[in-house]
Amino acid sequence: MKTISAKAADIETKWFLIDAEDIVLGRMASICAKILRGKHKPSFTPHVDCGDGVIVINAEKVAMTGKKVTDKIYYHHTGYPGGVKSVTPEKLIADGKADRIVMKAVERMLPKTKLGRQQLTKLRVYAGAEHGHEAQKPEVLDVASMNEKNKRSA
Repeated sequence: MKTISAKAADIETKWFLIDAEDIVLGRMASICAKILRGKHKPSFTPHVDCGDGVIVINAEKVAMTGKKVTDKIYYHHTGYPGGVKSVTPEKLIADGKADRIVMKAVERMLPKTKLGRQQLTKLRVYAGAEHGHEAQKPEVLDVASMNEKNKRSA
């Protein structure tokens, strides 16, 4: 038997639409990361960008378990001495930057390489229900029912 390695020219990409309303953040982010990497395809090749595009809407309505909304802290550094800044998801949602919560969750599930950064460019996150990607004809992905199936099988 031979292992077939996908070539960049042979890959056909699709777009998927995910409604994040009342979906747990980590579960949704892992599904997004799997699609972006291409692991849902039988032709998955680790060193080739064979993933599909993902559009996430209603990021401001994503669910977080426990007290993560108030207790989780995102850190970044400005580059200056003493420049460590922090923000909570509650403040990001209040400031209208809920898309950053989903972006960070998915980004941290992808490889920290050039390929991972390239795959992350195919993720589009919108805080509200509107998106401008009708031309891509995104296929609606029902994440809520996928999570219910996983709970029943466990």
